[in-house]
Amino acid sequence: MHRVCFLSLLTFLPCSQDRVHHNQDLSDHPHDDNQDFQYDHEAFLGKEDAKTFDQLTPEESKQRLGKIVDRIDRDGDGFVTQPELKEWIKHTQNRYIYENVNKNWKDYDKNSDGHITWTEFKNATYGFYEGEEFGDLDDKHSYRKMLARDERRFKAADKDGDMTATREEFTAFLHPEAFDYMKDIVVTETIEDIDKNGDGFVEVEEYLGDMYSPETGEPEPDWVKTERQQFLDFRDLNKDGKMDREEIGHWILPTDYDHAEVESKHLLIESDKDKDDKITKEEILDNWNMFVGSQATNYGEDLTKDHDEL
Repeated sequence: MHRVCFLSLLTFLPCSQDRVHHNQDLSDHPHDDNQDFQYDHEAFLGKEDAKTFDQLTPEESKQRLGKIVDRIDRDGDGFVTQPELKEWIKHTQNRYIYENVNKNWKDYDKNSDGHITWTEFKNATYGFYEGEEFGDLDDKHSYRKMLARDERRFKAADKDGDMTATREEFTAFLHPEAFDYMKDIVVTETIEDIDKNGDGFVEVEEYLGDMYSPETGEPEPDWVKTERQQFLDFRDLNKDGKMDREEIGHWILPTDYDHAEVESKHLLIESDKDKDDKITKEEILDNWNMFVGSQATNYGEDLTKDHDEL
């Protein structure tokens, strides 16, 4: 029997193998430029958005690509570097995250100043209960723990420590698994969810208990036996019978093949005609077929939106 862990009034954290955050491939198509550029299109534009680009003429595609290049060039120096290109690819692949933040933003930014303070978030999420010390709720202790946990995560996401979140910081608060600087808080919360004896480690039975609750007299399923062996062979790296913080980090936030890193280097190399390790808008437009080809996104409407996020 699989379970879902209740994280706070705002979010639910999936248990079991869903805790593991892998880098997903950028496209379901083979990366073979001799065949077509479909992989590159989906990597650069996002899988869903890329589907509508074939409705545009080459002239329309180039025009909209030019607007995208202006957004990729974050420092406005007229060049697109590999890190800027990588950041753009990561952004398009994680667009669902930013759409989720945008959808919820107005619920928390009560004074519409473009920031969310801890007080705004706390009042919107817990205010009804907290004013009466969680009133007549049966499980006041759990609510107090959730409030403390959210405050700790908010502080971790708040880089400058002013208890006021920018859109980027609020995105890190809602989706910490997507931000390197939030790794420690993700590990801490995972330990709190799974470590039942409170020793700061995750033992094999605690690991299995996060994904399976046996019925009395029920034989252990084969998949549970497999997971037990996975723990012994691949999770407990130092073979001391439990996972420490470092091992938990390797488990839930593994260092995978960085698809965005590889693709950004590929697009730059293929477009960098003067080999100066950066590309101009002209160089990108000259190679427009690799970036967008005869396919486009909903950038016709997307580019008219207010993009305050990353």
